[in-house]
Amino acid sequence: MRIGHGYDAHRFAENRKLILGGVSIDYELGMQAHSDGDVVIHALIDALLGAAGMGDIGGHFPDTSADYENIDSRILLRDVMAKLKGEGYRVGNADITIIAQAPKMKPHLPEMKQILAADLEIDQRRLNIKATTTEGMGFAGRREGIATHAVVLLKEAND
Repeated sequence: MRIGHGYDAHRFAENRKLILGGVSIDYELGMQAHSDGDVVIHALIDALLGAAGMGDIGGHFPDTSADYENIDSRILLRDVMAKLKGEGYRVGNADITIIAQAPKMKPHLPEMKQILAADLEIDQRRLNIKATTTEGMGFAGRREGIATHAVVLLKEAND
């Protein structure tokens, strides 16, 4: 078994869609980013890569490359999953925490769980996604952006 942790944060920006966990959320601001800015998937990718000892998201998908400009982060996640399978790994479980004062995440969590479990090729019972606020503290509390932590357990495919 191998454990990985991932973290990502982006600031809000005007004239951008807000996409989290593969779900397009109706909100007046989106994430400032080279890609689609999906901090949930970015943290998850870093956790997956970390558990496998394969570096980080920036090493695989540099924000200096036009290939990844405005890319759907689910494409990146599926690519990472293919690499993990090639190395003989499968996901045991994942636990994700979204840190946001706004918008409210609870209505979107079931769809995120459905989408991400499918991309991770696991039963939804092996994925937990939750959200919290910071009670007004820090950049998330001031509604300047959103952050996410993700923890994953990888198993060798023959386990």
